[in-house]
Amino acid sequence: MRFSWLNPITSLAVLIALWQLIALALNSNALPPPVSVLQVLIEEIKSGRLPYHLGITLARLGVSFLLAMVLGAALGILLGRSQQLDRFFDSWLVVFLNIPALVTIILCYVWFGLVEVAAILAVVVNKLPNVIVTVREGARTLDKDLLEMAQSYRFGRLKTLRHVIWPQLYPFIIAAARTGLALIWKIILVVELLGRSNGMGYQLHLYFQMFNVAGILAYTISFVAVIQLIEAGLLRPLDRRARRWRR
Repeated sequence: MRFSWLNPITSLAVLIALWQLIALALNSNALPPPVSVLQVLIEEIKSGRLPYHLGITLARLGVSFLLAMVLGAALGILLGRSQQLDRFFDSWLVVFLNIPALVTIILCYVWFGLVEVAAILAVVVNKLPNVIVTVREGARTLDKDLLEMAQSYRFGRLKTLRHVIWPQLYPFIIAAARTGLALIWKIILVVELLGRSNGMGYQLHLYFQMFNVAGILAYTISFVAVIQLIEAGLLRPLDRRARRWRR
């Protein structure tokens, strides 16, 4: 346990070494060596371009993620507690779950124009069904005895939600958040690539047009690193907290 951090570091070192060997063997601009990518990364950070575009993308991610989680959790609880509503809207969920993200993005831009609201809406619509389905499953498994006890003690809706429903739904909320983060940032990059003039997706598209693979890899690595920090520093501890009752 003391040296558990060695495994990911060793694995990363092996990956970088393998990357270096393949880059030397190919000797092509299509796969620059790690040092070249690091140089581009440092230059982009010093120029301020990378922090600016990264900040724009993270802002979009935060707003979209928050909206999708709040709306998805509310609708998931509603459908999970009402069989009639669940039966009525289940086919809707199936349809939205199977619509490709690219189609939703294009339609939002066509209907609302190349504006920020359309970009955020496209991301939320793509993520919302997943959150609803996950939370709905949690709402279906709520302990009826606890709900009846809360009703008999006249807790009220807000108090029942806070002290009875929320603790039972917490693991499902965290599961939806973790899977959502992995999905939503990929959608945001496509949204920015197709219809935004800033953000990480826009920069990736720009470097693609210039066939600058080093720039593409530099921006990709930086964004993935930030997402991993959010996962390790925030969502993973919350997930461990959600699973403590099993120990």
